[in-house]
Amino acid sequence: MAGPVTYIAQVLSLIRKEMLALVKDPANRTLLFMPAIMQALLFGYGATYDLTHAPYAVLDQSRGAASTELLARLDGTGVFERVATLTSSGQIAAMIDSGEALLVIALPADFEARLAAGREAPLQLILDGRNSSTAGLASAYVGAVVAAYNGTRGVSTPVTIERRAWFNPNLESRWNMMPALIAALSMMQTLLLAALSVAREREQGTFDQLLVTPLTPLQILIGKALPSMLVGIFQSTLIFLIILFWFQIPLNGSVWLLYLGLAMFTLASVGIGLSISAVSLTMQQAMLYTFMLIMPLMLLSGLLTPVRNMPEALQVATFVNPLRFGVDLVRRVYLEGATFGDVAFNFVPLLAVAAVTLPLAAWLFRNRLA
Repeated sequence: MAGPVTYIAQVLSLIRKEMLALVKDPANRTLLFMPAIMQALLFGYGATYDLTHAPYAVLDQSRGAASTELLARLDGTGVFERVATLTSSGQIAAMIDSGEALLVIALPADFEARLAAGREAPLQLILDGRNSSTAGLASAYVGAVVAAYNGTRGVSTPVTIERRAWFNPNLESRWNMMPALIAALSMMQTLLLAALSVAREREQGTFDQLLVTPLTPLQILIGKALPSMLVGIFQSTLIFLIILFWFQIPLNGSVWLLYLGLAMFTLASVGIGLSISAVSLTMQQAMLYTFMLIMPLMLLSGLLTPVRNMPEALQVATFVNPLRFGVDLVRRVYLEGATFGDVAFNFVPLLAVAAVTLPLAAWLFRNRLA
């Protein structure tokens, strides 16, 4: 039976042969175009600001013909879907907090009487300001429906809308984007650092020396993962401080919960990076694999567009994307003031990703697969 040195030499020879075949074969060079094609498809399906589905709830305390007609016009647009008919104002908070409804329309009890008397008849529009772009589009759509309704009534005093956005009072896109960057920007650097860690040593020829030391794969894994995690947490802290003090976006949640979520998110990101590093023979390969993953991870994270607006197949694919749950966790803790119970579900996929990628990386360290 071949000894360890002979076994490693055989694996290295096989790796060298496969890489040469990949570079010299013109057909295999088409692999260089696959990232561009994949990203173009993801841009077409995932990166859209079109409002095609807006779930809403209604609190109709008037229950008259006027309110029924107005709501029927809203339902007939094909954009708005009524997910709940509320019976009291106390139910509004639960609909917005859970994300089940993008907006809640509240019509007062004297809505019908005010219109009959020729007075202003305001309705309240409560929006989920955590995604300001979508909320702004939904508000504009509702305004257009109300304007068309006013035109058919022929009254001198039309229905007016009183807007109130929760978690983002002025619907500033900065409030929506900046907290998410605490996770997104740190992931880019963390993923790249972790991906380059083993590839760098392998390219310099020192990884072979590391493998023959008494260190176990677990020790190597911890030694490679911890520095990348610390860098990621430090970068998240810098971004957090800039958002809090420079842009003065108030933190409504718990700092310890925010950092607990960031630590778990960073651990999952490092697991992916180390897995990339373990299968990469050179730093160039590690960077290419990393950049190939970054764009899909960003597009499928909900950073720019809501996940619920994506095709169903892409929504399923987001469950293996730690950035989706990192962005959601940071936004909810930062803007909503969510508690651990509110964001506990986000920890499950992050733990699952870390539980798969970290042991995989440790196994690849020892088995020298590429």
